[in-house]
Amino acid sequence: MDNSELQLLVEEVSLKYFRKTFNHNATFNPRLRTTGGRYLLRTHDIEINKKYFDERGMEELIGIIKHELCHYHLHLEKRGYQHRDADFRQLLKLVGGPRFCTPLEESAKNKSKKLCRYQCKKCGHLYTRKKRINTDRYVCGKCKGKLILLQEVLIK
Repeated sequence: MDNSELQLLVEEVSLKYFRKTFNHNATFNPRLRTTGGRYLLRTHDIEINKKYFDERGMEELIGIIKHELCHYHLHLEKRGYQHRDADFRQLLKLVGGPRFCTPLEESAKNKSKKLCRYQCKKCGHLYTRKKRINTDRYVCGKCKGKLILLQEVLIK
């Protein structure tokens, strides 16, 4: 499936489920990683993550399109288009769109968790962090002593 086929599909879904036309652009964005799609407020365009179509198929793709079209139509009507808004939740339920898309297998496999353990030189307090920190910039919260990296542990 390419961008022109996606454009036609979005226009069809818009007419079928919303009974309204989609007058902007729908494209695949290969840079999207953690989301199935996004609606751009300034241009009113919709971008879709092609990996979801490749991995999950047409049904998942249509669900993502429905979700983004809810943002699109509500925003153009100047109604509540954000996830927290009642208008958005109602319309999403009405058209049968998903609130969240299911995570990709590929990203779940590649995501191994890393824990970094630090210790204060002065008081010996231990810190465990998910992200590595710059020990030249950060100090112990208890005594302002220097932190040293003890170990990085990979957890699968």
